[in-house]
Amino acid sequence: MFNALYASSLIYNTCWEDPAVDRQALNITGDDTILVITSAGCNALDYALAAPRRIHAVDANPRQTALLELKLAAIRRLSYTDFFMLFGEGRHPQFNALYRDTLRRDLSPFAQQFWDDAGQWFNRRNPRNTFYFHSLSGRVAMLFRQYVDLRPGLRAAVDELVDAQSLEEQCAIYDSRIAPRMWGRGMNWALSRQITMSMLGVPSPQHDEVRRQHAGGVPGFVRDAIEYVFRCLPLWSNYFWRVYVRGAYTRDCCPEYLKRDNFMALKNGLADRITHHTCTVTDLLRSVQPRVSKFVLLDHMDWLGSFKPEALREEWAALLECATPGARAIFRSAHAQPAYLDTLTVPGAGGDRSLRELLTFHPQLAARLTREDRVHTYAGFHIADVRP
Repeated sequence: MFNALYASSLIYNTCWEDPAVDRQALNITGDDTILVITSAGCNALDYALAAPRRIHAVDANPRQTALLELKLAAIRRLSYTDFFMLFGEGRHPQFNALYRDTLRRDLSPFAQQFWDDAGQWFNRRNPRNTFYFHSLSGRVAMLFRQYVDLRPGLRAAVDELVDAQSLEEQCAIYDSRIAPRMWGRGMNWALSRQITMSMLGVPSPQHDEVRRQHAGGVPGFVRDAIEYVFRCLPLWSNYFWRVYVRGAYTRDCCPEYLKRDNFMALKNGLADRITHHTCTVTDLLRSVQPRVSKFVLLDHMDWLGSFKPEALREEWAALLECATPGARAIFRSAHAQPAYLDTLTVPGAGGDRSLRELLTFHPQLAARLTREDRVHTYAGFHIADVRP
């Protein structure tokens, strides 16, 4: 099911990894060449604001590349007001004209074909039906919104929660008015279904990992994650969760690339440091052979390790061949200590070696940054340097 959805759909309409955490882990400099899995392209644009030498954004799903292409074209061609209407508010009443006359010519043939059809996602005049309620993850957000609307008093409580200006106020609203109404049998059933997880980009191996390691299964894990975010982290600056509650960002609560000064920095040249590729990580490393100093691998090794372990071996072999001395990799996992960290061996000149032999991990730094992560939906966050 996941493979069928992945092969035909835009999965992510926004990145679901916190780039503020990533930037602390990566310590990006002007000498860095970064490889990042594209996803929705938000974080590639965020890293570009740190002015690295080059960013290679790679994704095997061409629809994710098409989204990054549209953002890059809009940065080059549009005013800040139009850009924010598109990717901040998630809708623009003149999208058809902007797309046809200004943006389309900058896109690849596949991206043109995709946005010729999907451009209608930006045309909605109803603020309750924005771009951020489309794609597979957006559809799940829409279903959650409808679930909230059908619960008496829950919609008002959620709206007050995201507008709260103190953690004490957040906790009081969540504990007294949201938790008792939200965590019913229907929510638990929906979160237990693989179809729900597949629409969120979570394949069955990750679903199984979460279910095995948490006493409450997937619903229990999700509830713990949400309660940490809603009770322990300030929601007034948490654009990840607010966009799926409201369907739009605000200029005060949005990804860095959507802020006016940062948009201008990207327009004035930083966005040109991003090169996008539609292929696997291995194919990119073997064909382009870039010398990469920072790798942002998201969570794709969970499903690659389960479905195609030999492909994961090949990827790490290519990664190590292209890594600069002391290169740093960050990646996330549905499991705090995924099995492949101990079982995967990588071929090399001296024979097969395990990842633990090839990498130096930084668990204390990872643990500290995990507590600051505004998304907080991954059980494992890993920071590792390539050993000389």
